Amino acid sequence: MNKINRTMGQMMSVGGATVTGGNFLLRGAQPGDLRNLHDLAGQFSLLNLPADKKVLADKIERSVASFAGELPKNEAEYLFVCEDSETDTVVGSSLILAKHGTEEVPHYYFKIVKRNRFSEDLGVGFIHQVLQLKEDTDGPTEIGGLLIDRSYRRRPEKLGKQISMVRFLYMGMHPEGFEKRVLCELTPPLGDGGRSEFWEALGRRFTGLPYQEADLISQGNKEFISSLFPEEDIYLALLDSRARLVLGRVGQDTRPAQHLLESIGFEYLHEVDPFDGGPHYGADLSSITVVKNTRAVVLGSPAERHQFSSNAFVGLRVDGEFRAIWTPVDDRGSEIVVPNGTLKALQASVGDRVFCSTVA
Repeated sequence: MNKINRTMGQMMSVGGATVTGGNFLLRGAQPGDLRNLHDLAGQFSLLNLPADKKVLADKIERSVASFAGELPKNEAEYLFVCEDSETDTVVGSSLILAKHGTEEVPHYYFKIVKRNRFSEDLGVGFIHQVLQLKEDTDGPTEIGGLLIDRSYRRRPEKLGKQISMVRFLYMGMHPEGFEKRVLCELTPPLGDGGRSEFWEALGRRFTGLPYQEADLISQGNKEFISSLFPEEDIYLALLDSRARLVLGRVGQDTRPAQHLLESIGFEYLHEVDPFDGGPHYGADLSSITVVKNTRAVVLGSPAERHQFSSNAFVGLRVDGEFRAIWTPVDDRGSEIVVPNGTLKALQASVGDRVFCSTVA
């Protein structure tokens, strides 16, 4: 695994402000990460990153091929990891599915729309919310798989933010590899054992399947959704109050991710997952701030006691491998200067062409 100079973990004083370095490398997953990723996935219950060694090994293999440019957009899946260089362990992950929704495997969701009903005889009217099942065969890019080891949360480096935002740096580096729309499906409030009140009130009645089983089946086969779910409008007034309460809401543990997405341009789409009712957030690729701010620069030579003005993501792809760091920088427009530790971690040299982006 790639190493990072430990001095980058120190605090740097810049013009009276504090700029943090970090001893964490953001990169594409490699086969050697399987054990760490399996341990990390075991702390959570994400269907797109399960604690299953075979599934994870397949995802890593697909990711390596995706970063190398060997797969078409509709098959590409990028798995990013956050590596602690002091312990040589993977402590975080995130995913990009380059295209979610094709003719072979459509993207299904419920659109929430309003229906006005009025009785002239009674002089009474209602505005109803209804669910409409939609099928998208030319779907957006989707992000997901965001995990941070529990023991690394609330650190000053804000690793959840780093591993989440680095995906948009990569999209800014290679926008042609992704769709113009970007989607994120956020997790709603769930009960004990991952119980979905929305699924119990709706999906289970039409499929006869438990929530976890139905969601797992849908990862590889979505035919039952179009065959068994109702085609007509579903009035929310007919669902029980517990299902209506969680519909389109974000779970407590997912709210930081929601706020982070909103800060870079994502908005609620008034769409929800057909299984758990979790909200869909989306943005145009070109309007996401990290993507907009991504630009090619040249690495300059740092002085012995260089002053750094800000922090930024700096990344590059060499021989099909992607590496990036959230690092102090001296931004000079077409040239940036970074600490020597960053150069070593990126395996880069002065004069190399890299990509740089700020979050805001």
